[in-house]
Amino acid sequence: MLKRILLGIATFLIIAAIAFFTFAPGYVERSMNPVSMPEEGWPVSEEAEALHRDLVIGDWHADSLLWDRDLLERGARGHTDIPRLLEGNVALQVYTTVTKSPRGQNYDQNSTEAPDNITPLFMGQLRPVRSWFSLRGRALVQAEDLRQMAEKAPDLLRIIRTREDLADLLADRAGGERVLGVMLGSEGGHPLEGELANLDVLYDAGFRLIGLTHFFDNELGGSLHGEGGSGAGLTEFGYQVVEAMMEKGMVIDLAHASPRMVEDVLAIEGARPILSHTGIHGHCASHRNLDDALVKRIAGKGGLIGIGYWADVVCGRTPADIAAAIRAAIALVGEDHVSLGSDYDGSVDAPFDAAHLSALTQALMDAGLSEAQIAKVMGGNMMRYLADVLPSGT
Repeated sequence: MLKRILLGIATFLIIAAIAFFTFAPGYVERSMNPVSMPEEGWPVSEEAEALHRDLVIGDWHADSLLWDRDLLERGARGHTDIPRLLEGNVALQVYTTVTKSPRGQNYDQNSTEAPDNITPLFMGQLRPVRSWFSLRGRALVQAEDLRQMAEKAPDLLRIIRTREDLADLLADRAGGERVLGVMLGSEGGHPLEGELANLDVLYDAGFRLIGLTHFFDNELGGSLHGEGGSGAGLTEFGYQVVEAMMEKGMVIDLAHASPRMVEDVLAIEGARPILSHTGIHGHCASHRNLDDALVKRIAGKGGLIGIGYWADVVCGRTPADIAAAIRAAIALVGEDHVSLGSDYDGSVDAPFDAAHLSALTQALMDAGLSEAQIAKVMGGNMMRYLADVLPSGT
């Protein structure tokens, strides 16, 4: 009898574990990345659809690799995958690797020592053990997942490492190929683990963009959301990393950097950083949005401002609200410095997924932007910037 009871308990625990690892990660993702699009979709005119199909579209920021989905398959949750990006006519998507997120994450103040949200997520997803306790390993595992997808479907997905890769992608798309370019980025520089040699490791793995900080202060310097409001700037290690990134032709992203860190980077001769996913503080007074004066200075150095899609940065949940933020950005920094930075799949809401991106083209038309302005914001500015900054493969 005891043996039967123990066998029954063991069987129940096995079934419960299988159910947990099968359904829990998907439940978490579905709850963290909602889409607030009406059931019938946002209305898009034939004129807007035609314009949208002619655009070269790029997006600076999506965290989809975090969720351990096969992005070659059209998903029923989240915001992006390769089929939906292609359906939305996206030419280039930056996929960033998230490696650490503090428990109780907020826009005001987070401790570097706070318990980490990503460790239990990776365990629950049964990601490789080497990614459980190493931030570098965690970034590399996500990069490997993307590389394997690109090798499996080279006709649909290419990893962009050089300006020649980008030029070839755009030429092939102009010739009618339905192919998506993806560039790898890191959400924060903490996967470097305080070792400059790890920048070479990430670069060799395909990384071409690094956000210096995320929601907490790290070895590179202060976060906009760090302890004490973090007035900390670049550390000595941070300066070394920025200078090495410039030499390699990597994109410096200040999306979560403290004001002091932004000032420190802008003071470096030749630095041309971007703000990958944000709103405009003068339009939406969220602590997540950097002060307008610093945003202008980033643009003044030749950088780009990527406007996000979620309510916390645009103060609304419709395509029109995103368009209003884009108009505010153009008014602040000029039409040559505004781009898209959705933060898709980044534990945020969005009014449409990647397949329904034409709703934004419609909203920009409704907001009074010209076709030339829409073309710049939706991707033209991003392609021009990357053609200048990315390393040459020759």
